[in-house]
Amino acid sequence: MYADEAYWWWIVPSESDYALEWPASVRYTPGAVVLDAPRLIHRSDGTVPYTPPIPLYLTLCRVMGTTPTWSRQMTA
Repeated sequence: MYADEAYWWWIVPSESDYALEWPASVRYTPGAVVLDAPRLIHRSDGTVPYTPPIPLYLTLCRVMGTTPTWSRQMTA
């Protein structure tokens, strides 16, 4: 988790927007570059450097008071 004076953000795997409609107040920005300016405020205990997108998505929906919706049908 990174933060600066205005925002918090997480690194998620590419294509984490597939079939997810992120809440309106959340910005999903593919290809964003993390510069040296933000400071790391939390790092996962594991070796994977990103946040799994589904738990993050569900948590953000809950915090924002929105119902999770899938924009496309999921297939296994």
